[in-house]
Amino acid sequence: MKPGKALTLIVIAQFLGTSLWFAGNAVIPELGEILGRSELTGAVTSAVQFGFISGTLVFALLSIPDRFSPSKVFLASGFIASTFNFLITILPLHFESLLVLRFLVGFFLAGIYPVGMKIASDYYEKGLGKALGLLVGALVFGTASPYLVKALGYQLSYQSIFWTTSALALLGSILVGFGVPDGPHRRKSPKFDWNLLPRLSQINSLKSAASGYFGHMWELYTFWAFVPALIFWQMQHAPGTGQNAIFSFSIIGIGALSCALGGFIAEKVGSRSVALFSLIGSGICCLYLWILPPNAGGLGLVFLFIWGILVTADSPQFSTLVAQATPAEYRGTALTLVNCLGFGLTILSIQWTEWLIAVLGIQTAMGLLSIGPMLGIFLFKKFQKKEALSRGLSR
Repeated sequence: MKPGKALTLIVIAQFLGTSLWFAGNAVIPELGEILGRSELTGAVTSAVQFGFISGTLVFALLSIPDRFSPSKVFLASGFIASTFNFLITILPLHFESLLVLRFLVGFFLAGIYPVGMKIASDYYEKGLGKALGLLVGALVFGTASPYLVKALGYQLSYQSIFWTTSALALLGSILVGFGVPDGPHRRKSPKFDWNLLPRLSQINSLKSAASGYFGHMWELYTFWAFVPALIFWQMQHAPGTGQNAIFSFSIIGIGALSCALGGFIAEKVGSRSVALFSLIGSGICCLYLWILPPNAGGLGLVFLFIWGILVTADSPQFSTLVAQATPAEYRGTALTLVNCLGFGLTILSIQWTEWLIAVLGIQTAMGLLSIGPMLGIFLFKKFQKKEALSRGLSR
């Protein structure tokens, strides 16, 4: 199969599959009323994140994306994740069962997002930054899509949101499982290797790329989780309303365009430049939040759109740098492991920020997300210097 055709199918499937990610967040007001809980954002978001971390850890430790056909892994994972998402609508709804099912959805999303990047890397030795820009853009758009569904059908029940996203994910898994064969540059890992992870930890260029990715992840999902609250702070559109949902979709979804555009720019200036520009820019947005007045209306909305653009564009380029720093036969494991650790940070960040919002208010709490980008930039450059030094000594 030609790389362009394969990438098109993967991008579509990635969008469809990752619509599961924030399906619960799009209907939090309804779920809160049914369950009698006023605060569900942190718990529901973290359940999916913790499931994804657990899934990526298992997939990485067992080297599943490298030992088995990644297209078949994508197919099986999409089918199982959509099933657990659907079960939320037919099993008795309790707080505990909701979190367990969202956890299981997240667990099998580990076979969709990083495995999709692995499949793309098997088709592209050159131009991977552009390919992953389109792929991660699909994830961003998929993440935002439940808000669009909510906005277009405001009177739809929470069951309809889960039914729709389950159907989309199932379709996406079929597209890849039966439509995309393993790529020509795939190098199958011959066997399970307990020493693989320690060996990967010795690659300074991999640690550099991973560090930047971790700084980016500290900020990204917390920003996405609290976009509805930020809109309310600036525009007075309450979470759960149609106006809030359409703005949430737009602010998150615009990151899909910046990921794609960043991929094309990376072909000319390199993934490193795009990743650092975006990470520095989103860190500045965190700091600017401290001087932005509440209820700023149009000014506040423009600022949130700029933040939505910058907060995502570095993700595919850091993933490209991770893939480029890793031997081909272990690339799937490296991408999955870095995803695992990065999403682990999102749980800490979301829970910490939710607590800070209650204590300090949303403006101060969200501004403190700047810690992630600043630390990510520092460690990225530190490990790059070590890599340059080691190369110099080896000559």
